[in-house]
Amino acid sequence: MYAGERKQKELPPQKPHVKKGDMVLVLSGKDRGKQAKVLRVNPSKGTAIVERVNMLKKHTKPNPQRNIKGGILEREAPIRLSNLQVVCPSCNEPTRTGSHRTNEGAKRYCKQCETEM
Repeated sequence: MYAGERKQKELPPQKPHVKKGDMVLVLSGKDRGKQAKVLRVNPSKGTAIVERVNMLKKHTKPNPQRNIKGGILEREAPIRLSNLQVVCPSCNEPTRTGSHRTNEGAKRYCKQCETEM
């Protein structure tokens, strides 16, 4: 590998504990302590994009054919799932989640207040 080139580790596929639309608490990094909504989850890479968390600046060239203005854009970068914890909507606390089988299928529940999410 050349200098500056990084290869991301391949993780075995796991079912993520976070879903699109969940409120999460960021556990580590420059945005530690922020609560925000999950916009996208990528289970194969083990990452998620969270609203207004892990912002980066991207420099873009103008492209009149595609009607793109040039300048510096701010957008969210992916964050590892291990750095996120789900916030329970009923007790409004960051919590671990469990799952149990029902007639409709598997349901997630809050391990503190034991209500379904």
